[in-house]
Amino acid sequence: MEKRQIRSEWISDTLANPARIESDQDDPNLLHVLKPIAERSFRILRVIYNETVSPVAIITAYFDDDVKDL
Repeated sequence: MEKRQIRSEWISDTLANPARIESDQDDPNLLHVLKPIAERSFRILRVIYNETVSPVAIITAYFDDDVKDL
């Protein structure tokens, strides 16, 4: 996530306190959690993770500039 300039604490906070939770369209084991990040001008961070394994597996995280309704 370093390459995308995403801090680990932003990912942790998004997982713990998401503004929105979405199911994955293709994989029922994956969830998408979204949250605006104040330090990045309130861009929306999307974290996709597998909740069926322990500990949860982060698949990817990125700033989703297509989300406009959050």
